[in-house]
Amino acid sequence: MQKTFIIFKPDCIEQRHVGDVLGRFEKAGFTIIGCKMKRLSPAKLREHYAHVADKPFYPEIEQFMSSRPVLVMALQGENIVQKVRDLLGPTDSRKAAKGTIRGDFGTEMMKNVVHASDSDENAKAELARFFKPEELFAV
Repeated sequence: MQKTFIIFKPDCIEQRHVGDVLGRFEKAGFTIIGCKMKRLSPAKLREHYAHVADKPFYPEIEQFMSSRPVLVMALQGENIVQKVRDLLGPTDSRKAAKGTIRGDFGTEMMKNVVHASDSDENAKAELARFFKPEELFAV
C-alpha cells in the first residue's frame, strides 16, 4: 500500500469544501491514516516549497498558505499518488476539467483547493515533514 500527503489549502477551508473533497477521496477507496489542523509557519512553508522559495512569486504563496489554518492529511491506497493526482486535475484550476476536484472547486493556479504529493519519493518526504511516525495509523 502506498501513502500520500495532502494539504486542504486555505481556499478549501474558507469555501467549506473539505467534506466534499474528503468524500471524493473516500469514495475512491482511500484510507485516512493521519489528519490534523495546523497553522503553517514561514519556516515550514519555506521548507515545503523549497523548490520555488527563491522565485519572485514565493511571497504570495507564503502569504496565502499562512492566511488561515489548513488541514494536513495522510492517505493510503493502491497507486494512491497517481490516483489522487488524477482526481485533482491539473495544478491550474482554470485548466482542470469539470468533475475533477480542482475543476469543480478551484479558481486559479494557487487557489486550487488541495496540495498533493507528486511522487512516491515526495510523499515520503512530505509525510515526514508534517507527521511524527506515531501520528500515522497505517492499516
